[in-house]
Amino acid sequence: MIGRLLVANRGEIARRVFRTCRALGVETVAVFADPDADAPYVAEADLAVRLPGARPAETYLDAGRLVAACRASGADAVHPGYGFLSESAEFARAVLAAGLTWVGPPPETIAAMGSKIEAKRLMAAAGVPVLPSLDLAAPGEFPLLVKASAGGGGRGMRIVREPGGLAGEVDSARREAEAAFGDPAVFAEPLWERARHVEVQVLADAHGTVWTLGERECSVQRRHQKVVEECPSPALAPEVRERLVAAARRAAAAIGYVGAGTMEFLVRGNRVAFLEMNTRLQVEHPVTELVYGVDLVRLQLEVAEGGRLPSGPPGPSGHAVEVRLYAEDERYLPQSGVLRRFEIGGDVRVDSGVESGSTVSPYYDPMLAKVIAHGASRAEAVRKLAAALRRARLHGLTTNRDLLLRVLTHPDFLAGDTHTGFLDPGGPLATGAPPAPRPQEEPPAGLAAALALAAGNRRRAPVLGGLPAGWRNVRSQPRHASFTDPSGNVTDVVYDPLPEGVAVVSAAPDRVVLERDGVRHAFDVARYTADGPLYVDHAGGHAELTPLPRLPEPAGHVVPGSLLAPMPGSVLRVEVRAGDRVVKGQAVLVLEAMKMEHRITAPADGVVSGVHVERGRQVEAGAVLAIIQEGDP
Repeated sequence: MIGRLLVANRGEIARRVFRTCRALGVETVAVFADPDADAPYVAEADLAVRLPGARPAETYLDAGRLVAACRASGADAVHPGYGFLSESAEFARAVLAAGLTWVGPPPETIAAMGSKIEAKRLMAAAGVPVLPSLDLAAPGEFPLLVKASAGGGGRGMRIVREPGGLAGEVDSARREAEAAFGDPAVFAEPLWERARHVEVQVLADAHGTVWTLGERECSVQRRHQKVVEECPSPALAPEVRERLVAAARRAAAAIGYVGAGTMEFLVRGNRVAFLEMNTRLQVEHPVTELVYGVDLVRLQLEVAEGGRLPSGPPGPSGHAVEVRLYAEDERYLPQSGVLRRFEIGGDVRVDSGVESGSTVSPYYDPMLAKVIAHGASRAEAVRKLAAALRRARLHGLTTNRDLLLRVLTHPDFLAGDTHTGFLDPGGPLATGAPPAPRPQEEPPAGLAAALALAAGNRRRAPVLGGLPAGWRNVRSQPRHASFTDPSGNVTDVVYDPLPEGVAVVSAAPDRVVLERDGVRHAFDVARYTADGPLYVDHAGGHAELTPLPRLPEPAGHVVPGSLLAPMPGSVLRVEVRAGDRVVKGQAVLVLEAMKMEHRITAPADGVVSGVHVERGRQVEAGAVLAIIQEGDP
């Protein structure tokens, strides 16, 4: 029996495992790097062990430190979560060698399936359809996909469409794979565009029982990383579903699998090809739990203790949809900083690694939470999920909420017509029509922000603070306020006089109620610092608006052509020197942030007139990295 479990991970998955442990009466141990010292999961564990440092390689990827943490805390078992060392056979061996219980498959199985190259060979031998591996030196066909042999999550993956770009992309993929997984091995295979990404959940015990718990559709992705997942797939033909499930069961039996795992496939029409096996719990496991009424973490622990699974799994009920809520902007660039408010309500499950006041670090994945809805039908689940996202209070960091809502309300998604290019520049989301306007138009959020700001100014005024808010009967000049949004767009709002048809019911610094054509609209307004933005939440959406001073201070001068850091990060490589000529789109340097490489490219043809950073330098968002003088100076 497991008495005290250490979770060799962080954030959301650590909290998820702890939740099941509390229900079972199992004591818990957290490990934390320095940036995670105040994270919610650390406070929720019974015991916590510090891993000095910040970077994954010196903390969550250091197997020796993790085993030492088990000894220091008296843990008798280890759950690896997902990511980091969850698919490291060496770590599993180290845990077992220390006399601890490993909550996962045998190390030999992890080693066999942890290498995508070896996994494809084994699956082909077992009769599972696979994509051919291409020769990196002479692939012979394009487009192709370069993939890291270890790990997952879209890291170490590059699409290559032309032979000239192959060498550079292979090198970049190797570096990213080494940084994320400690293994630089990569391979290439044909790129199936407009295919579906479908996976099958398997669970097996050490006594020969193998379960398959249906399939999950994971086709909506950005940067090869899943964003929306659902169970079951909305568009599989019955015979394709049967082939997938049969292939997954055959694959698990062929390798003697034990524990929870996932077989991932590409599906295009009636063609099926094995992608990889994840020998761990998946990020998207909650949709399977809700549809099948199981706790996969509990089953993992029971299997690790030597327990037997019932002869057959429970049957499915209804439909579940999950979205991954990230701290990132519309360009998918990760954001870091303080999450001022994090509140998601409604009839949904929220698996989060953060809470109001949490700091999102630049060192790790920027996922804030998974939000999951279950319904009797797919339409019901999608509607619940969209409503919860609209009403959520997410303040302090830019998130991908708007993108998720656009997906959930897109006609193609609602019809179940998705594929792995759904979010690509030429995909349905980029080319589709904008959503239809709401039947009842609301007053603009900017008007509510202006009124809240005016109410706050009045409250602070030494003479007028005690007087009720009112509007002048004689107006010599309209009263207005100007705001900028996170994209830099400036809006000027006239709030006295009010727009025609709009009346103020009440106006306070934190709440404004307006009436338009007989319908009342409430706006909740929050501001956390005197010079910070106002966050406006209302039934129709949300806005982040920063007031512009009426008499602004002179702005700091930025030299034309300056390349600014889009996020905090570390300079991985500098590709140019002062005096070099560059062309538009050419890589100037590469930043590493949140375990991903981000290329900073020249905005136009020109000459590098200055480079202000060097390899290994840590930079803040907005820092000047280099200066490109356009044209021929």
